[in-house]
Amino acid sequence: MFDTLGERLGAALDGVRGSGNLTEDQVKKVTREIRLALLEADVNFGVVKEFVKNVRERATGAEVSKALSPGQQVVKIVNEELANLMGGQASKLTFASKTPTVVMLAGLNGHGKTTTAGKLALFVRKMGKNPYLVACDTYRPAAIDQLQQIGKELSIPVYSEGTEPSPEEIAERGIKAAKDGGYDFVIVDTAGRQVLDQGMMEEIKRTRSAAKPHSVLLVLDVVTGQNAVEVAKAFQEYADFDGMVLTKLDGDARGGAALSVVSVTERPIKFASEGEKMGEFDYFYPDRMAGRILGMGDVLTLIEKAEQQVDRQEAEAQSKKLMAGKFDFEDFLKQMQMIKKMGPLSSLLGMIPGLNKQLQGAKLEEIDDKMLGRVEAMITSMTVQERRNPRLLQNPSRARRIARGSGSTQQDVQKLVKQFAEMQKMMRQMGTGKGGAPKRMPRMPFKTR
Repeated sequence: MFDTLGERLGAALDGVRGSGNLTEDQVKKVTREIRLALLEADVNFGVVKEFVKNVRERATGAEVSKALSPGQQVVKIVNEELANLMGGQASKLTFASKTPTVVMLAGLNGHGKTTTAGKLALFVRKMGKNPYLVACDTYRPAAIDQLQQIGKELSIPVYSEGTEPSPEEIAERGIKAAKDGGYDFVIVDTAGRQVLDQGMMEEIKRTRSAAKPHSVLLVLDVVTGQNAVEVAKAFQEYADFDGMVLTKLDGDARGGAALSVVSVTERPIKFASEGEKMGEFDYFYPDRMAGRILGMGDVLTLIEKAEQQVDRQEAEAQSKKLMAGKFDFEDFLKQMQMIKKMGPLSSLLGMIPGLNKQLQGAKLEEIDDKMLGRVEAMITSMTVQERRNPRLLQNPSRARRIARGSGSTQQDVQKLVKQFAEMQKMMRQMGTGKGGAPKRMPRMPFKTR
């Protein structure tokens, strides 16, 4: 989502990164570029003005670090101010002292509120909670059906009374049913609103009063752009939300919403939703997001995602096989399937420090999930014997059979086998310490076109 902003800010900061001495003119130039980059990203004008003022004052002030050059200091200041703009520190869920904890979701139509209800339910269940969903959208039967389908998929109960009773009545009875059933976390999914629909906004106020939620979360689609600020202000008045969930963070929107709403509403972004899968949902970390925007990566989130998907003992065993050059296509298939569970590949690559800049100009199809899919299709078209003994694949008839089974070409299969063999050889050399570092790093067996 922040690719364009990251490129613009990176270009603005490139001119001062290596500067031994920083002049006032340089500070003016870089802050002018930062201002243009933020406005182009749809950040609220007032927010941009305050941000640039803070950066300029700190960069021209007496702020000095012996460990950093003046140019590096400016980069550090911009990074910190970006994090502050998005809330500074992560704001995590708190739970009621007396169960159940009730969380009510509010938001506009089409912003992903019902999907967020399911994602939040799965998120808290992983924390050891016993979630319960309440369907209070009495205007769209399809929304109730969607929530029930999500509940069925996740094996989480959904309370519904259809569209006849009022939302506040359904909320009250649903929360009671959850309490009686021993559930300790209730998520109330309300109807989507139109900001100018006074009646519906009054209704959400009544529903909030009836549900007495421990927390109210505003679900906000970042595609909303500049309008996000007005949306947030309206819901702040009627729903009195205490946190926000940003959806579609994996999209190509300019991202101004994420950089504007916190300053305007003085409410934190609690969660980020980056994909369509139920597991692609996590706390929002302003400092980590700032690092990703500036191309500094987000190693902590990458490690956390890996820890959620990888068994430590198996990872150690795989690592030993890798360094010995004894891993085969079965091992490689396991690794790819693990990577896919961690989220969109382009998002993971953006978490590796400095990689965004190296990938600039690369064709999208070379780094997207379709690339993994093509390789996976070829490997799953191999026999178990071929996967365990890749040398068998040097036989052209085997390569032709695999190509037919995976919808690829014989050349694709042969290229994959060749790249895999190169990687095995390199890892064997590194593992034994013989031969030193390779003169040329072989391509990882991902790119097949």
